[in-house]
Amino acid sequence: MLLMIFGLALLLMTHTSSHHSFSDGLAKGTNVSEEITMGGSSRFGRFWRKPPRLPPRLSPDEKGTNNKPSNESLRLNADPIWIERQQKVKESFLHAWSGYKKYAMGYDELMPLSQQGVDGLGGLGATIVDALDTAMIMGANEVVFEAGSWIETHLSDKISKNGQVNLFETTIRVLGGLLSAYHLSGGGQHNNSMYKGPKPIVYLETARKLADRLLVAFTSSPTPIPFSDVVLHGPSAHRAPDGLSSTSEVSTLQLEFNYLSTVSGDPKYSVEAMKVLAHMKNLPKVEGLVPIYISPDSGEFSGENIRLGSRGDSYYEYLIKVWLQQGSSQDSDFTYLHDMYEEALKGVRRLLVQKSIPNGLVFVGELPYGPKGVFRPKMDHLVCFLPGTLALGATKGITKEKAMKDDLLKFEDLENLKLAEDLAKTCFEMYSVTSTGLAPEIAYFHTKEYYEGGLDGGNKGSKFVDDIIIKHADRHNLLRPETVESLFVLYRVTEDPKYREWGWQIFEAFEKFTKVESGGYSSLDDVTLLPSRRRDKMETFFLGETLKYLYLLFGDTSVIPLDKFVFNTEAHPLPIKGT
Repeated sequence: MLLMIFGLALLLMTHTSSHHSFSDGLAKGTNVSEEITMGGSSRFGRFWRKPPRLPPRLSPDEKGTNNKPSNESLRLNADPIWIERQQKVKESFLHAWSGYKKYAMGYDELMPLSQQGVDGLGGLGATIVDALDTAMIMGANEVVFEAGSWIETHLSDKISKNGQVNLFETTIRVLGGLLSAYHLSGGGQHNNSMYKGPKPIVYLETARKLADRLLVAFTSSPTPIPFSDVVLHGPSAHRAPDGLSSTSEVSTLQLEFNYLSTVSGDPKYSVEAMKVLAHMKNLPKVEGLVPIYISPDSGEFSGENIRLGSRGDSYYEYLIKVWLQQGSSQDSDFTYLHDMYEEALKGVRRLLVQKSIPNGLVFVGELPYGPKGVFRPKMDHLVCFLPGTLALGATKGITKEKAMKDDLLKFEDLENLKLAEDLAKTCFEMYSVTSTGLAPEIAYFHTKEYYEGGLDGGNKGSKFVDDIIIKHADRHNLLRPETVESLFVLYRVTEDPKYREWGWQIFEAFEKFTKVESGGYSSLDDVTLLPSRRRDKMETFFLGETLKYLYLLFGDTSVIPLDKFVFNTEAHPLPIKGT
């Protein structure tokens, strides 16, 4: 009896103590989910009190999750070296933003050397919109306020009055950025925004105003294939100068338009965008592979050039991502996308994948004249999106360990994971083989049929100096994100720390050779030379993608989980239906 009485008294005391701790936290403005997840004054209090049901939109500074991570995940997430390195990435983002804000606020891009802005993407303040959700994820609240305030004050007016924009670039950067900001700032959750600045509805209304003008590219075309360009103040749409649209551009609009239909309640956006993929389903292909041009007038592919680099890349990416976005049910109306994706991967492995000599780097080449023409051992840096897409398609965003335990992986999935890891290594070696440690825009590979001497990357200590050939016209680096994107996805899927180490090496090279002391970062002219001349341009995707993926790579794996979000091709996370 004495033991029972003592136990009840102890329990009551503990419960009271935890109640005071919780109340004090609210009084002091402490983030409640952080208090619960990261530690409070009472273990018993955390036991009795369940975390609030919040959407998975918290920054790493406010992290909290209802999932129970494995001991390995806890260990990886708590490693102080990666917490410190993640903070370094945030500091780089703030440095990039400071240069943009000081010299180019309101322009599309910063020219960091000449300290001025330039409009190359339609004059919609593309860097601001592209960087906004990165700032949200990082918890950079001052940047969120500055960017959000500019959008609320200026962007709607620019959409009404500005001229020609590219449908694809405007959709992935501006529309995608607005929609991601809407969700991450609390959209759909009774507008319970954790950020200062405009309410989430401002982002949604601005996105809708933009999309209403972009729709003319679809409705003006005689086929389901949209025109490539839109005049916003018209609005009106027209073809590219050669009359053709890029295959990747017309098939990389669906994630954004689908999500806009979901949150606006208006199906017209999704209907128009999905017509494109439904139409492509019935077009002739080469083992699932498609040419890089398509005609909006005939609705047919044009030419025979097949590649996974520019003008082809994100067609394959969106096949699997749109399927995932819609809930990836085997009984859904979108299973044809998964079928197209699987068929295309078989074509990639059979027709495009080869190994270099002498050291056997796996790479993806091109068929510029179709399957009966010559194979070109050329691989754009853009192709380095593929390892991440392969890994995502194989496990659907969960870890390989869990997928194996639950018997979710088919033989083809394991094949694709192996190819993903092999290609990720190749993409990383495209960096490490150069003098600067930064990759060129395009690399060629030494094969039995092709070799050019005297065109190595400059790092004579690299094992692969004779495998990778870099032509003079291809030696520039534009601060691109594709490799670090794949490292991020592969780390999430495999939990192999080498992907973090590779990402850190790449980040250090960016810091050493592209940072401009007065603010911002600059593209490079030649990654094989030291010193390398700078190009005086900071692409919007450096803030929107490259630094975001590096930050997530080094951070808590519960933030923006891959089984609950899909990233559009500009790294703007959008929620998966039903999660």
